[in-house]
Amino acid sequence: MSELKIKNVQKIIIRKATKEDTAEIVEYMLAIGGESDNLTFGEGELKMTLEAEENFIKDINSKDNAIMIVAIIDNKIIGSAALRAGDKNRIRHVGEFGITVRKAYWGQGVGSALLNYLIEWAKDTGIIRKINLRVRDDNKNAIKLYEKYEFQQEGVITREFYIKDRFYDAIFMGIKID
Repeated sequence: MSELKIKNVQKIIIRKATKEDTAEIVEYMLAIGGESDNLTFGEGELKMTLEAEENFIKDINSKDNAIMIVAIIDNKIIGSAALRAGDKNRIRHVGEFGITVRKAYWGQGVGSALLNYLIEWAKDTGIIRKINLRVRDDNKNAIKLYEKYEFQQEGVITREFYIKDRFYDAIFMGIKID
């Protein structure tokens, strides 16, 4: 668990997600789909059940090369991130993550806090040697954040996203963990 102060927020807690967080995580994920077009899902597209999310958290917490974390302010989840690496020996050192923050907290350092936690956790595992991500090519704030943490652009996939009758490319980025 990590506790710190960020920009305009008094105190933020970053910690592993637990079974007890399930209902709030489902509520959070269903809400954020309508807050941004930068996600892989939009409003009403995510079909989550309490049982499925509880199983996801149980599964991810049982692995030594995967983690789901939540950012909490005033006992409310305002951000989350999950990193999963491969199950097979040849790819268990490579993880890919997704990160989300409630729109009301954009630009206040929550994403940085989550990303920093993930990177430090990855280093501490002694397993994770590479972290990958994909980001919409026009999501300049996210790209700037990832570059701040030394993620490098590794490729572009055209037409990766289709939102409101328009295609968007995805930039693939990665960072080596030593």
